[in-house]
Amino acid sequence: MSLLLSAGSLQIGGLPLHPLIVHAVVILVPLTALAVVVGTLWPAARRRLGVVTPLAALIVLILVPITVAAGESLRDVVGPLPGVDAHEALGRMLLPWVIAMFVASAAQWAWYRWGVPRMQSQGTERARGTAVISIVIGVIAIAAAVGALVVVVLIGESGARAVWGGLA
Repeated sequence: MSLLLSAGSLQIGGLPLHPLIVHAVVILVPLTALAVVVGTLWPAARRRLGVVTPLAALIVLILVPITVAAGESLRDVVGPLPGVDAHEALGRMLLPWVIAMFVASAAQWAWYRWGVPRMQSQGTERARGTAVISIVIGVIAIAAAVGALVVVVLIGESGARAVWGGLA
């Protein structure tokens, strides 16, 4: 199997790349969002997940632009349809959310790995600052995760309507 550029369309083995790769995004965004939220709210889970959460967010961050490019390639083959245009507009909204989710999960991992232990060893005056930073990172992480999850659901729904809407 090879990745081919055929008639302006990104393909794998003669099939359009977009419907193949989009499933990875549809699975990994919710799983990564769940890991971010659970890791934020449950310290034992955060310790167990460790660097896995920011690595998953990095994979999603890499896959989203590839999926968007493959979608644009498929759109060029399919042509301008209202359902496809709506799906494309929503698809372009996901990248900022996954960037935020990656940055927040990486910051959270780094903070709990190096920041908190260092701050706690410097006395009780720093405990308040540690708590405030932990809360701010946690709120940003949860907001980014929920935002990414909502957008991926909206994108999926619009994509399903674009493909299957004429059958109803």
